[in-house]
Amino acid sequence: MPSQTQTSGSPFAAAPVVAEVVRNGFVESVHHGVVVLTAADGSAQLALGPVEAPILPRSSLKPLQAVAMLRAGASLEGELLALACASHSGEPRHLDGARRILASVGLDESALLNTPDLPFDEDERRRWVQEGSPATSLGQNCSGKHSGMLAACVAAGWDTSTYLDPEHPLQQLVVEVVEELTGEPVTVSTVDGCGAPALGVSSLGLARAFGRIAAADGSTEEGRVADAIRSHPEFLGGTGRDVTELIGAVPGLIAKDGAESVYAVGLADGRGLSVKITDGGERARVVVTTAALRQAGVDESSAGAADVMDALDARAVVRGHGQRVGGVRAVLPEAG
Repeated sequence: MPSQTQTSGSPFAAAPVVAEVVRNGFVESVHHGVVVLTAADGSAQLALGPVEAPILPRSSLKPLQAVAMLRAGASLEGELLALACASHSGEPRHLDGARRILASVGLDESALLNTPDLPFDEDERRRWVQEGSPATSLGQNCSGKHSGMLAACVAAGWDTSTYLDPEHPLQQLVVEVVEELTGEPVTVSTVDGCGAPALGVSSLGLARAFGRIAAADGSTEEGRVADAIRSHPEFLGGTGRDVTELIGAVPGLIAKDGAESVYAVGLADGRGLSVKITDGGERARVVVTTAALRQAGVDESSAGAADVMDALDARAVVRGHGQRVGGVRAVLPEAG
């Protein structure tokens, strides 16, 4: 009789424990993950797990996609450029911003091809449901990116009806930019939740790319993206979002969260960080990210940085009978 037990062929099967879920002092569950912190030269300073194995960064790739939009000629600046990098919450300012990007190139939301959805923000989503508003492409959290992609297509004279096709000139340019900034070939191309191509690179490459963007000169496309993210973090995420609060608290930092528990961070000195929780669950993602940032000395960068990271960690609560009885803690080796 064949065995019912199979061994996973995924490199993630060997990923180490990076977080513990603790209830009244007892370790109830663990999360495995891949963590890499790169130096300014792109080499690994901290490496946990298979850091050279491909992952799907999902929305963490959006700042790289925005660099491609700018190189194609999209006229995006300030909050609208930050929105093009966003997985926004669907607040009115986000939807208005996407409309503004589209209107700037003579389009409206009917040109959007991303998957219709209700807003990401719970309050906004609840309001839409109560009002009977349907899911729309504009309301979906990637509408800023898709609006930016359409603006790039108009600027470059490319077809706007097929902009999600992996063979479209814009998507080919995105691949070129991703390979340039990560320093490695794109090894996987599949379909993201919003319908755009989802590209696979390693955790090491993702960290390297974010370090390069964060340290880039403001006159370059990379530097323009970094400046927009730093100046308008509320357009990158939204009210109460951890990525927005982290960017606002740490001088020079850029960051982007991604589905299936990915987090990418770039520091102004050129260091980069990538975190992937391999089970895809979200509760350990922020805690592991802030622990790695503390090892990098980021908590000493400003008066409020440590407080904000502590507050973000405190959101990972374990409850018993309605009371807090534990939380999630990172398990990372001591720097040395």
